[in-house]
Amino acid sequence: MSEHDDKALTPQKPARRIDALDLARGLALFAMASYHFSWDLEQFGYLDSGISGRGWLKLYARLIAGSFLFLAGVSLALAHDAGLRPLAFLKRLGMIVAAAALITIATLYATPGSFIFFGILHAIAAASVIGLAFLPLPGVVAIGAGLVCLALPHFYQNGAFNTIWLYWIGLHSVPPRSNDFVPLMPWLGPFLIGLGCTKLAIRFTVTERLAALYGGDGLFSRITRYCGRHSLAFYLAHQPVLLALVWAFAQVAPAQPADPVPKFVSECQAGCGIENEAGFCERFCGCVTDELLSKGLFKGLANGTIDMTTDSRILGIAEYCTATAQP
Repeated sequence: MSEHDDKALTPQKPARRIDALDLARGLALFAMASYHFSWDLEQFGYLDSGISGRGWLKLYARLIAGSFLFLAGVSLALAHDAGLRPLAFLKRLGMIVAAAALITIATLYATPGSFIFFGILHAIAAASVIGLAFLPLPGVVAIGAGLVCLALPHFYQNGAFNTIWLYWIGLHSVPPRSNDFVPLMPWLGPFLIGLGCTKLAIRFTVTERLAALYGGDGLFSRITRYCGRHSLAFYLAHQPVLLALVWAFAQVAPAQPADPVPKFVSECQAGCGIENEAGFCERFCGCVTDELLSKGLFKGLANGTIDMTTDSRILGIAEYCTATAQP
């Protein structure tokens, strides 16, 4: 028996767990929970409607999603560096797919109009399968493919992908309604980049040096590492817990109803601005709002008891304000 055969028959020592990876994954989980908390506050009326989907919170959410995909690519490269372990891969994949299916079923029941049909877990599962093709290739190939995935949807979109069966690819021209939509394009990008960077880190022994670092005995560090090691359980549990807490608080101190006037003015100016200049829209919408309030019609229009397309009073106000707003 050759020396090579002896090595093949000798059980391999399990790779030492990298505390830094668990810390990074735990911090990403905490960031995700903080974003979802802002979403929950919005749903219960404590934050302005739509605030979690725009501005810095929208950027924050995308950075969190990118970090999760990147770390998932890192984990795949580390777990199968010495060769694909089919049983371990299938076990992990099965857990992610089952969790993704649970999320889809739960949201289909809770929010059928915007259920999660391809969220972060769906993306990680699909990317993990695709990532198998890049495991035997040089790390730079995976990084290059990842960059292509990031760029492609900015240069190519097609209406043929605007269907529930093809939205997951990410080359659609009209985005779908979903509370968490993470299509392969561009989100396969950070996954492959994470995989490629890790392959290079292994080649240059960076991972060995990271594994030698100790995460510390501090309470926050230990809690963060623990959550990072049990990321799937944390992901599934955190949102029901946060929703329950916000709901309980709302029973004691419900949010004050939002003033509908600023939202009405904003939507009016946005619709008007499609075909008119900003100055005209500002005058027109201000006039319409004042007339509706002075005539006691605003509340009925806001709650839907007045049809603005057929009510003669609303049409009369629109005609009056159009003439008034002219330069």
